[in-house]
Amino acid sequence: MATEAGDVPKHHKATQSEKLVITASSLGTVFEWYDFYLYGLLATIISAQFFSGVNETTGFIFALAAFAAGFAVRPFGALVFGRIGDLVGRKNTFLVTMGLMGFATFVVGLLPSYATIGVAAPVLLILMRLIQGLALGGEYGGAATYVAEHAPNNKRGLYTSFIQTTATLGLFAALLVVIGTRTLVGEEAFRDWGWRVPFLVSIILLGVSLWIRMQLEESPVFAKMKAEGKTSKAPLTEAFAKWGNLKLVLIALLGAVAGQAVVWYTGQFYAMFFLEKMLMVDGATTNILIAIALAIGTPFFIFFGWLSDKIGRKPIIMAGCALAVLTYFPAFQALSSAANPALARAAATAPVTVVTHDADCSLQFDPVGGNKFDSKSCDIAKAFLAKNAISYSSVEAPVGAIAQVKVGEATFTAPDPAQVTGADRKAAITAFQGELKAALTTAGYPSKADPAQINKPLVVAILTWLVLLVTMVYGPIAAMLVELFPTKIRYTSMSLPYHIGNGWFGGFLPTTAFAMVAATGDIYYGLWYPIVVAGLTLVVGLLFLPETFRKNIDD
Repeated sequence: MATEAGDVPKHHKATQSEKLVITASSLGTVFEWYDFYLYGLLATIISAQFFSGVNETTGFIFALAAFAAGFAVRPFGALVFGRIGDLVGRKNTFLVTMGLMGFATFVVGLLPSYATIGVAAPVLLILMRLIQGLALGGEYGGAATYVAEHAPNNKRGLYTSFIQTTATLGLFAALLVVIGTRTLVGEEAFRDWGWRVPFLVSIILLGVSLWIRMQLEESPVFAKMKAEGKTSKAPLTEAFAKWGNLKLVLIALLGAVAGQAVVWYTGQFYAMFFLEKMLMVDGATTNILIAIALAIGTPFFIFFGWLSDKIGRKPIIMAGCALAVLTYFPAFQALSSAANPALARAAATAPVTVVTHDADCSLQFDPVGGNKFDSKSCDIAKAFLAKNAISYSSVEAPVGAIAQVKVGEATFTAPDPAQVTGADRKAAITAFQGELKAALTTAGYPSKADPAQINKPLVVAILTWLVLLVTMVYGPIAAMLVELFPTKIRYTSMSLPYHIGNGWFGGFLPTTAFAMVAATGDIYYGLWYPIVVAGLTLVVGLLFLPETFRKNIDD
């Protein structure tokens, strides 16, 4: 029986090696994630370089907000490049996205700091992040769709799981470059200028990745559809204006991707920020511990992708969300005890309490960067504790009461800004902070984690557990998204829920969680964000998400 061009048996359909398809798609995506996550790794340094015009707590949250800006535009990149991918083809679309990503990353390495050009520095930085986000919005859907459309129906989870490793491998590659540069130039030089090196060397990776990608042919499923004149004329309309497909998009978002996203970012980014900012572990040690956990956990992306071909995508993703909900609080509490045992002991034996009327306090985040948090006694107390990463609880006091800080049994009254002004106020604040710092030191609160006291095997074990949860929810997700939608609008349909989930629910996680910590003084309070979202996905997914494995996607 004759067949049309491109309409060949499944196991012979590709004229190019399946290994080349997976390798080229994966390597290119690794490069894009490398670019994207360099910023996250260096958030603390970038905060000092580009947001030095604001107070320290606000500057760090701003740095995380700029990190999140790249995620904010990812859904728009998904719409723009998803439409192009469904109209023109998979291959050329993700060549364009890669070029944009490489350009923006290289430029970040050249940007002058805030000290050099003022407010223009963070503006240019955020512009480059937006370009990166748009590019990544088109990259992932193209790579996942391309590989899936080459895969046999019974191995789609396994094949696409290699794409799922790319985000972690990109982070791992960025960690290795950052660690190597830090080691070569020293910490002081790295904070001054060495942080630029990982951004600049990405231009070499861009050239290699583009060359490999150019060896690829178009996806056979798309080529066949285009030859038969069956491509969509209006992918956006078909994907989102028709209730049948829009309903699937919403179920995919709320019943799978949102939970996957918060588990991913908690396990691989929030854990890193938590170690460095809350537990005061030095950046180089944090990078190494995270890198070891990633190296141990990454093969499980492949394992869970393979397993999803055997038992289905849904049970693995749902189990990952459920385990995250159940274990995040105990895991992060154990991480505190293992990474900074002195801090954990001090918090247990001499807990810090702020006694104040809560309505008198400001949120410890200043959007315009001009607040020194010295106009209210409550702000003076809480700003000092936030800057020094001291977890505290609040006790309500009568209206107008002057804020007090209790360290164990010792009590310290904050200056009353209504009674002291000008130089006297500054001197009073300095004296209060000095007394409080001395009391915290006496109570055993360390100024930073002691490397000799870190239980590194236990820290790595906890971080590896968090990464394993990531592999459960992320390993099978690409295959599931590809299988949910028809070929002619697949790129567009799968890209939008993926990037809303990962760009908004996931990308805003560090910023949101740290703002929650700053608002409450509880270093664990930010965990409620991923727990609630993962719990929502668990409920929606169990009720509405269809099982898709063993589905024929050629039609």
